[in-house]
Amino acid sequence: MTLALDSIAVPDLHPEAPLSTRKAKLSDIEAIHELIGYWAARGLMLVRSRALLAETIRDFHLVMAAPHEDKPGGLAGVCGLHLLAPDLAEVRGLAIHPHMQGRGLGKQLVEACEAEARAIDLPALFAWTYQQGFFEKCGFVRIDKTNLHPKVWSECQRCAFFENCNEIAMFRTLT
Repeated sequence: MTLALDSIAVPDLHPEAPLSTRKAKLSDIEAIHELIGYWAARGLMLVRSRALLAETIRDFHLVMAAPHEDKPGGLAGVCGLHLLAPDLAEVRGLAIHPHMQGRGLGKQLVEACEAEARAIDLPALFAWTYQQGFFEKCGFVRIDKTNLHPKVWSECQRCAFFENCNEIAMFRTLT
């Protein structure tokens, strides 16, 4: 069985499946595209093309669910850390499978991105989101969009919603 919305489907995962975390591979592009697309179709995040996912595949951390009982395994969650400048990276593309919500996977993935940022001495992170409360629980604070690094805006110009952006800017200092 699959969960579908507007022709975007994700595999049906068992909510108690054993989980493992790893970096994304090129073979994960389709699963990442489907999971992000599932939530984008609901208006909860921006869609990412397969081409963009391929270009940035090294940015992504995944949580994988093992096969369990009668359910197949698959992608339970994804989140990327995209370096924009020597002093800033974006936490992006955070998506959790609908059957895996409430297990702390989102926080786990943001923490994996934070650990990667700290390992390269990156002083700050930011995120665009519709889920302000979640990012506040992860230590981010809301900031005015106009206070973001100019490099952020060069990325934003590629977005279909650039002229009418309604995402919330969140920021976290790591040092």
